[in-house]
Amino acid sequence: MTTFDERADQLLEPLRNNRRANSLFGFASAIGDFSLIWHLIGLVYAIGSVHRLQQALALSLALGAESLIVNQGVKRLFRRERPTTSGDDRFDIRTPSTSSFPSGHASSATFAAVVLTSFTGFPLVLVWVAVACVVALSRVVVRIHHLSDIVGGIATGALLGAIAVPIVSSFLS
Repeated sequence: MTTFDERADQLLEPLRNNRRANSLFGFASAIGDFSLIWHLIGLVYAIGSVHRLQQALALSLALGAESLIVNQGVKRLFRRERPTTSGDDRFDIRTPSTSSFPSGHASSATFAAVVLTSFTGFPLVLVWVAVACVVALSRVVVRIHHLSDIVGGIATGALLGAIAVPIVSSFLS
């Protein structure tokens, strides 16, 4: 895994030196904290519809459950050290209090994309996946996660999302 993560880190270095990419990924990492971006997307999506508001509230509750499972459960099993304690100095990010594997940002982003897709379908799935990819990748760019943490987070979020969709749907029926 080390070679995979080291190679990914080297490949991403040009992004860290690009002003626009630096701004995008720094911002994406920050708004991924506490799933803020996903709660905001849910609220914007809910505008003008009681049913969509119920879906947004369900998304927020499900994200809370996902966060507890990942941050207080899965991460405690692995206790992997982060590549840096507080990220690359070129980025102003919050210092995480949990271990590195799996990435909570990648997990919640994938989870939210799965749940939102169940609400909206195509073509908005393209938006959800694009936002999720940027948020997940941001964590490697800012050097707070290894790329393998992101892969683990995506797998975790996809699994938890697949479990959550029928549960959320049953409450909204």
